[in-house]
Amino acid sequence: MKAAVFMGPGKMEVHEVTKPSIQKSSDAIIKIIRACVCGSDLWWFRGISQRETGTNTGHEAIGIVEEVGSDVTHIQPGDFVVVPFSHGCGHCAACLAGFDGSCLNAEYPTNSDGAYQGEYLRATNADWALVKIPGQPSDYTDEQLNDLLTLSDVMATGYHAAASAEVKPGDTVVVFGDGAVGLCGVIAAKLRGAKRIISMSRHEDRQKLAKEFGATDFIAERGDEAVQRVMELTDGNGADAILECVGTAQSNETAVQVGRPGAIVGRVGVPQNPTIDTNALFWRNIGLRGGVANVTTYDKEVLLEAVLKGEIHPGHVFTKRFQLDDIQAAYEAMDKREAIKS
Repeated sequence: MKAAVFMGPGKMEVHEVTKPSIQKSSDAIIKIIRACVCGSDLWWFRGISQRETGTNTGHEAIGIVEEVGSDVTHIQPGDFVVVPFSHGCGHCAACLAGFDGSCLNAEYPTNSDGAYQGEYLRATNADWALVKIPGQPSDYTDEQLNDLLTLSDVMATGYHAAASAEVKPGDTVVVFGDGAVGLCGVIAAKLRGAKRIISMSRHEDRQKLAKEFGATDFIAERGDEAVQRVMELTDGNGADAILECVGTAQSNETAVQVGRPGAIVGRVGVPQNPTIDTNALFWRNIGLRGGVANVTTYDKEVLLEAVLKGEIHPGHVFTKRFQLDDIQAAYEAMDKREAIKS
């Protein structure tokens, strides 16, 4: 089988690797039909974070179940499924509390398990973690398939930011990040009833998409100027909820300053700086929550139905499309900001 392989900063290749097989009774083998590149992949593609050379890549896909282990009963060969990046077991304390992104029994794929950005993948904890989609891929339009693909990560991660920030009807929300996660955060805020959504964006193409998704205002400034602009737009009060979908030090530092007293920052941007000034949180009673998204939980409870009903169209974040053999170009398009998501 073919799989995308990281060969060092700035270099992706497609290699022939061994097709994965069932290793545990809780496994499933998935034939991948559509996958994508995540903004978090760019950290190691750019050499900012470390990744071992020669590793298979990807963590977002939809596909067809080809084979299941003996303990898998809720899905069967031939089922069309979302393959989340999280691998919740469904029965540990974390999963039972709705935090499958932090599952205590999660097992993540290794090089011997195929690849999300590849032709086949061994999915672990398959009985609960996989999200069954009604029908078959042929029952859906190309646009709907893209919507479904976002449920493997980016839409669920955007929703996790909104859920962590406790966005409720009528709220004013500030969204940091105009990449795919931030844009999905706009969708999530709108879905949860936000009345005003301020997008921290300086790119016209992304602002246009954010407006389509429900954004009402845009702020291009950064740092102290951004804080001032938010306060101007909120009559000096600050936002009811903040979605931090970037992960940089500046984004985090700004996010904790733009909320009204008692607001919560829903933080889903992969942290690039391990420290944060808690004084800003303390004196304004600002909450800081979030982390790894609970993909399976959100998909089953909210997001799959919203996509199937046509209430949301997160697949619009995909602005360029590639064959697997062109994986290098797919990464470069995002790295150069020629694509919002490949």
